[in-house]
Amino acid sequence: MKYSADIGLEVHAELLTHSKMFCACAVVDTTKADPNTAVCPVCEGLPGSLPVLNEKAVELGLRVALALCCEISPQSIFARKNYFYPDLPKGYQISQYEQPLAEHGTLVVDTSKGEKTIRIRRVHLEEDTGKLTHVEDKDKKESYTLVDLNRAGVPLLEIVTEPDMHTAEEAGAYARELRSILREVGASNGDMEKGTLRLEANISIRPEGKPELGTKVEIKNLNSFKAMEKAIDFEIQRQITRLEGGELVKQETVGWEDLKGVTFTQRSKEEAHDYRYFPEPDLPPLVVDKTQIEEIRKSLPELPRVRALRFVSQYQLNRADADMLAEEKSVADYFEKILKADPSIPPKLVANWITGELFAWMKTSGDTIDQVKVKPTELAKLLALLQKGVINLPSAKTVFSAMLKSGKNAEAIIKSMGLEQVSDLETIAKLVHKVIRDNPAELAAFKAGKETLEQWFFGQVMRAAGGKANPGVVREELKKQLADN
Repeated sequence: MKYSADIGLEVHAELLTHSKMFCACAVVDTTKADPNTAVCPVCEGLPGSLPVLNEKAVELGLRVALALCCEISPQSIFARKNYFYPDLPKGYQISQYEQPLAEHGTLVVDTSKGEKTIRIRRVHLEEDTGKLTHVEDKDKKESYTLVDLNRAGVPLLEIVTEPDMHTAEEAGAYARELRSILREVGASNGDMEKGTLRLEANISIRPEGKPELGTKVEIKNLNSFKAMEKAIDFEIQRQITRLEGGELVKQETVGWEDLKGVTFTQRSKEEAHDYRYFPEPDLPPLVVDKTQIEEIRKSLPELPRVRALRFVSQYQLNRADADMLAEEKSVADYFEKILKADPSIPPKLVANWITGELFAWMKTSGDTIDQVKVKPTELAKLLALLQKGVINLPSAKTVFSAMLKSGKNAEAIIKSMGLEQVSDLETIAKLVHKVIRDNPAELAAFKAGKETLEQWFFGQVMRAAGGKANPGVVREELKKQLADN
């Protein structure tokens, strides 16, 4: 029997605010700050403390919701989601349930089978929980758990889809595109390593052609796109194996063991009534002004996918290059500033240098595009020199590496390193003549039909020229002299 999978994603994104959701405590990097240093009676859940809504968090939530084409609720309600866990000091989480900030959005993504539209069920605001650290003391033969409340109360935006995805690839495409949008509108940094973006996948399977959805299993807190895709593929196959073995799929929450490549049971899946939602009595309804919505809508930037499609049509780039350049605005701006500085440089050449040499440098150095020492205008000058034949490609790469390290301009580095390209025909003709004369055996083999030796001769000439000869001139002169000998 063939089966279809139905996948919905819940994405939790920490919002880029200076203070927490319901108090004035600073939002700190929990990987660096000392534990429990950014806390107050509100985020500690002490009796008598009262929450006050963070206006900036609402604005960022609206930016994301509008970018996802959602309908904004004129009035949304905060609710208490009741459950006990050590990292939830109040015994409940302030979230939204029946009346969220926004509903009924869409996100178009690109997959190997073409475009796919994924429906957004809801976008709502809530607060984050604290962080637990489980400790095993082997000497004392005991284990215990430490609680850090620095993260408790940090503003979260939860984006929930309909079960419109059917493969791990589609889920990955959606999650990547959503992260790009979160970054583009300035709502979240989307740093999955630090947990500021967390993914949860709801998966069910059903016999192909059957309309009713199967029993849902939720995979919690996936911390990378690859982990999510692997977990989804594993869970789909696990459920199929159970059904084909005559067993039922249980509704439950599972975790993902990345090293073993398996899911494991955490707890039975709760329903909404298990949380005993009721309106938060200490917060009034959130009423969003229509004027504010329109102002935010007008201020939204060009989104990554739209920008990528523009790069394809405007600059005739292939889609893969366009996607890499368009994913982050700072990279896209760098690309277009180069073209603006010198419109004669082919866009494809610029794209190759950014996605190749520049990205490689950023990966090894850890620099962001804003930290790179080579400004767009300076890279434009280097590429212009390459185009004009002042230097050849190997030399250009050497110069660019030196520019990235020192911040000096191309002309100064070329002069100091003596890398000006030799294009003088008379000089190159002498080099070619000498190489052919000094290698009579190879010349004889070439004349006998071993045509691959032409490339060998080319390499010998370039070596004799110290790598500075113009490759195009060398090839033309080499062909001529090989034919004449």
